[in-house]
Amino acid sequence: MSDIKLIEVPKWGLSMDEGTVTEWLIEEGTSFAKGDLLCEIETSKITNELEAPFDGVLRRVVAKPGETLPVGAVLAVSAEAAVSDAEIEKVLTSIGADQVPVPTESERSPGGQPTPAEPDVKRTPSAPAAQESAPAAGTNTGATAGGTTTVPQSLRGRTEDDVFATPHAHRLADELTINLGLVAGSGREGRISVQDVQDAIRAAGGTVAQAPTPARSGVPGRSTQDDSTIDATPVARRLARTLGINLHDCRATGSRGRVCEADIREAERKFRLLPDPVITPLAGEDTAQVAPGYETIPFTAMRKAIGRRLQESKRNAPHFRLTADLQIDNLLALRTQINATVPAVKLSVNDFVVKACAAALRKVPDVNVQFDEAAQSVLRYASADISVAVALPSGLITPIVRGAESKTLAEISGEVHSLVTKAKAGKLSPDEFQGGTFTVSNLGMFGVREFDAIINPPQGAILAVGAGQQRPVVVDGQIVTRTMLTVTLSCDHRVIDGALGATFLQELQRFVESPALMLV
Repeated sequence: MSDIKLIEVPKWGLSMDEGTVTEWLIEEGTSFAKGDLLCEIETSKITNELEAPFDGVLRRVVAKPGETLPVGAVLAVSAEAAVSDAEIEKVLTSIGADQVPVPTESERSPGGQPTPAEPDVKRTPSAPAAQESAPAAGTNTGATAGGTTTVPQSLRGRTEDDVFATPHAHRLADELTINLGLVAGSGREGRISVQDVQDAIRAAGGTVAQAPTPARSGVPGRSTQDDSTIDATPVARRLARTLGINLHDCRATGSRGRVCEADIREAERKFRLLPDPVITPLAGEDTAQVAPGYETIPFTAMRKAIGRRLQESKRNAPHFRLTADLQIDNLLALRTQINATVPAVKLSVNDFVVKACAAALRKVPDVNVQFDEAAQSVLRYASADISVAVALPSGLITPIVRGAESKTLAEISGEVHSLVTKAKAGKLSPDEFQGGTFTVSNLGMFGVREFDAIINPPQGAILAVGAGQQRPVVVDGQIVTRTMLTVTLSCDHRVIDGALGATFLQELQRFVESPALMLV
């Protein structure tokens, strides 16, 4: 029997249910070894590289860049050279015609080799996320497939960890000793890709080894409208997503006027056979293309997850909010003293807030909770695992300072800095952002005085922190100036009542206004 193995979408973390292929790192027909990097997959939280779970040859790429597939769906097929294309096609058909595209006649093997009775198909376990590898020694040339890459001296240097680039671009920069800070990114939100690195090398007078690229067939005249409201069968909708067919481009011949699987197949055949349309301008018409007045920006997996989870939170969790003004002059004085005395430590106001929240949660443990929707039960935690909201160009992520109640201010500061750096570089592992018990969201650095935050489910509360401002206050009958910090606690009323939330804010105020208490 022939040995055919399927490469599937892995499950990285408990909350991952789908992934989007952003880039294939090897071409069809390439041999790979276990542990080699095959492709990049974007989840709702991170972008990571998929390691090969076995040795093999990449015979068929099923999931094209940009396609979103559920966990366990087929990404590609690995098979030895002796396996015919007909055998591979039969395997893909047998696992579900609504899951994978049907190859065109030009993609089938010439000569129509006979299909064996039953090929031996192996579904492999989900591969782990690629681990960080040590950077290669600095060199101005790099041996790659198809020749040698020569890097000009003007691009050489060390890349800072927070440069926004794909993991593959980071690895290539390490191998070639390129400073990505000197490379302009062309991706969404300025993200740097491998192509950007190669373009920068050429622009600076260097050379890039060329690898053969597979031919890509054009897709003429396709609609770009939102087709989410088109009535279609579930099988047809899944197939359309897999093939990249917009439901607006399909006839609806199914029952009750719905788009069915046959309609998707017909649309796919039409786009495969029709030539690219030629648009002839009318007489006297300006042939210059008129730019539209807007730009269509597709939702990323992260934005979809943010929208889904926060909409769920607003719908399911009955929010109520408590606001307090905290005097932080003593905190600022202690911060200045520590930073001046210990040069290696650079504490921020937010570091103190995280520590104060952890100390307050220790005093009021009934706020350190999660709500289990399925079991309709409250989970109360002994450890204060504080999620810290971090803004990214592509959305928002909440890395966690675990056991913050038992850590010093210096430890919290160092850990937050490390987590933020990794988050901006897309290098967080699932255990670093899943499972927090309380969230701190700080917009003070933007000059925001106060705001309401949406609870991060399944947590029971979130603290919104504004900017510290000089304000007039009355002390012993006299108007004086004090630095005040406004905080707003959003609570899930299913698990936290008003008096309980107010008690937490009282403890928080005590630690913030008497910060020396956090040092003992």
